Amino acid sequence: MAGTSYKGSEVTDVNQFINDEEGLSSDREKEIGQHIGYRYDVNLVPDYNNITPYLTRYMETMGWDDLNWLEDVHMGYEEGRPAVFDRNINGWVSIPEDIELPDNQQDRDMIAREMLLKFQMSPNHPLVQLRQAYRKF
Repeated sequence: MAGTSYKGSEVTDVNQFINDEEGLSSDREKEIGQHIGYRYDVNLVPDYNNITPYLTRYMETMGWDDLNWLEDVHMGYEEGRPAVFDRNINGWVSIPEDIELPDNQQDRDMIAREMLLKFQMSPNHPLVQLRQAYRKF
C-alpha cells in the first residue's frame, strides 16, 4: 500500500484514521475527534473503478481525463454527521441522511466529491447569492 508510514507510525489500513482513535496523533486531532486529512499521504490516487456515474458524466462534459482538482476532497464528519468541507464557504456541507454510505473510504470520498460539486453548482450555494447581490452588470 502506498504511504504505509506516517511520522514513524505504521499505517496498516486506509481507514486507520477513521476506525482507530489512537491514529489521532496531534492534540488538535484529539480535540476535534478526527484526523486532519492533509497530515497523512494524500497522494493515494483515487480508484477510478469506484467513480460515481455523475462524476463520470462530469469529466466527460468537461473533457477531463481525471479529477486531480478534487483529489484532496474526502468524506469528513461534522457533529457526528457525514460531511464534506467546501473551501469556498469555509464550512461543512452535510451529506443528506437518505444517502447510504458504503463501507470503504474510497467510495465515501467519491460520494463526497459528487456532493461537493452538486452543492457548488446549486442555486443554494452562498456564492450564487453573493454574485446576485454584488454583480455590476
